[in-house]
Amino acid sequence: MNPQPAAPQDRAASEAAVRALLQSFGLDPAAPELADTPGRVAEFWAERLAGYAIDLAAELKPLPGDLAPVPVILERIPFVSTCEHHLAPFEGHATLGYLPGEGGTVGLSKLVRVVQAYAWRLQVQERMARQIADALRDHLRPAAWGVHLVAMHTCMGHRGVKTPGVPVRTTLLGGAWESQPPPPFLR
Repeated sequence: MNPQPAAPQDRAASEAAVRALLQSFGLDPAAPELADTPGRVAEFWAERLAGYAIDLAAELKPLPGDLAPVPVILERIPFVSTCEHHLAPFEGHATLGYLPGEGGTVGLSKLVRVVQAYAWRLQVQERMARQIADALRDHLRPAAWGVHLVAMHTCMGHRGVKTPGVPVRTTLLGGAWESQPPPPFLR
């Protein structure tokens, strides 16, 4: 499942929204210390939501040649995402891998791009894990695949129950690894 790319950012509307937010808290967006804030925040969010525009079908093209079907596992790929409920960041690392099948093998950097494509969107961790697993399964058609995310959520640590430092783990396995996961997915 590949969502359609987000519409291009309306920079003027983004900056106006930030100015309105500042004003809603009684702050003066024209004050010297805040004058450049709307532009910086608009740029920040354009980067933060860039994942909607990544075309995974284009990224996950198999490498040429006959490569040995050995497991490919990348561990501890760092990511930062944004909770769709509070617009608060959550960050952690992803371990993902696959056992090549009929879809072939892709370059290692392409696996990092899969993580980035879904992290750079408004997210919840459970959906992000499912989206990464589905992208591996659908585009690579591997014999086995796995995704393990570990993240700290500021929405849980800084508001509500205010319990910082609690890691959230999400693991999805498919194909041959569903019943016999390799060691990196057992942690």
